[in-house]
Amino acid sequence: MMGETLAALHARARETLREAGIATPELDARLLVEWATGTTRLDALSRPEGIISGEAVGALDAAIGRRLKGEPVHRILGERSFYGLGFRLSPETLEPRPDTETLVDLVLPFLRQRIAENGIADIIDLGTGTGAIAIALLSQLENSRAVGVDIATGALATARENACIAGVSRRFAALKSDWFAQVTGKFDLIVSNPPYIPRHVIATLEKEVREHDPLLALDGGEDGLDFYRALASGSGYHLYDGGAVGVEIGAGQLPDVESIFAKHGFRLIETSRDLGGHERALLFRL
Repeated sequence: MMGETLAALHARARETLREAGIATPELDARLLVEWATGTTRLDALSRPEGIISGEAVGALDAAIGRRLKGEPVHRILGERSFYGLGFRLSPETLEPRPDTETLVDLVLPFLRQRIAENGIADIIDLGTGTGAIAIALLSQLENSRAVGVDIATGALATARENACIAGVSRRFAALKSDWFAQVTGKFDLIVSNPPYIPRHVIATLEKEVREHDPLLALDGGEDGLDFYRALASGSGYHLYDGGAVGVEIGAGQLPDVESIFAKHGFRLIETSRDLGGHERALLFRL
């Protein structure tokens, strides 16, 4: 296979994705070209006429083929950045998404306060997936420890790997459990981005989500609220005095989730909006 210039590869990738109706052709093309060729944005500006090897061109063409079949770009890359850190993905994990950074931002001040009071903060992240929430918090707070809980063995392996990459593995433990089933002990913060999509809605989701995200991590039961009920009923047994629960929710779910937690003695103390203006993260205390 003949080599092509870097500029030509960028142009061809953009055009192919645009013609196929991909929603973000420029961004996807840039990410795929940089991944396949090992180049950067600076390279595209400073040496656009550089010749790229046939092997790299082949890798790019294969990646574009996968994208055209609906595979999300970050699944092809095998990782996605979250809170300034790189997270490896696997078939049993969701891609960490920018909206979830809202939850990290919401709980950080509470954890800083706990560390100021007690010298350390203990965190448990239920449905940890890639470990993104727990690991992002550990990266921001030296005097913290976290347990990442998931029912999927593959997700736990990915989370352990991500903790190593982020340099926080000595403060991160992975636990296989169906929510609180195997959890012992108490924590300053229980945090979760649980599955919250109502079951009947899943068939209507974008192909990229429907066919490539793990169903277990999407399906929130008939009304999308099953896992908030599990969190609300179990959290009180696993919180230190003055501890808190932080959750991500779907658009419009605030009244229902607040009501579920209220039934178990929790009070909503703070909320935060995502990039689209939706109430996305909630903080509760007993």
